[in-house]
Amino acid sequence: MQLQAITYFNELVRCRSIRRAAQALGVSPTAISRQLENLEYHFGAPLVERSARGIVLTAAGEQLAIHARTAMREFEQARQFIDDMRGLKRGAVSVRVNGATGGAIMADCVAEFHKLYPDVEVAIAEGSAPEALNAVAQGEADLALTIFSPADSRVTARCRHPLSHAAVMAPDHPATRKPVFELEDLVRYPLAMPDMSFSVRRVIEETLKRAGHPPAHVSFAVSSIAIQKELARLRAAVLVLPPLSIARDIDAGLLVTRPLAPGIRIDTHLQLGLRKGATLTFAADRLATHVEARLRAYRESGVLG
Repeated sequence: MQLQAITYFNELVRCRSIRRAAQALGVSPTAISRQLENLEYHFGAPLVERSARGIVLTAAGEQLAIHARTAMREFEQARQFIDDMRGLKRGAVSVRVNGATGGAIMADCVAEFHKLYPDVEVAIAEGSAPEALNAVAQGEADLALTIFSPADSRVTARCRHPLSHAAVMAPDHPATRKPVFELEDLVRYPLAMPDMSFSVRRVIEETLKRAGHPPAHVSFAVSSIAIQKELARLRAAVLVLPPLSIARDIDAGLLVTRPLAPGIRIDTHLQLGLRKGATLTFAADRLATHVEARLRAYRESGVLG
């Protein structure tokens, strides 16, 4: 069985269409069909069922798809390890992030990392913390930078950085007159924050409920950090974010923060996780080291970068 057959099968699983898989790989549909027939002959079982809407995996096909993804990932890691031995200092790193902070920090880190290692390709995908940790545990990603990280015995923390949330607003927002953002302010001022699927929103709503207050005054239910920041700059809303996620905006005087009162204090960690027992490639290890250094520098100076 050739590696090419597994490569073609993986693309077929992704596209769910022989025609689209062929287009993605730059080969003819006949080439895809031939390799699929080789695999079915090798395993002695049909792997797909054809329909007008494309292909559907059989039970055998589902099993092969799971193992084929892992096999290709391991082949790629082996290639990178060999490149490392040859001193080529190239490769690819797959990273998962969640939350505004994870995205903001990783974007800052990879921008600087690229200057040091221009031949390393970094793929970043965003999702929930459980999704990010599961991707690392399954070998689908090298690293996960997450906040509100649930316990996962399959993942180990390379480093953890403490995070406290604060109220974020425009420099001329009326709330800046207050030295501390109180519980009732969450009801008084219009807020921009994610929906209830996000941990920070659930923590705030549960805190208000315990104190006998109505729900937070969320005028803008938005998960995009870019849109949140723009709403804050326009004085349309107050945000609740870790200052680290908007460090450059604070430094530029575009946004300011006020600490949350003890009763609504939100503390968590920014965690850089990897699969337990995994040996990172040169590229992944260098990026992990770079992220660690940036977080350490921020902790010591309060300045990102």
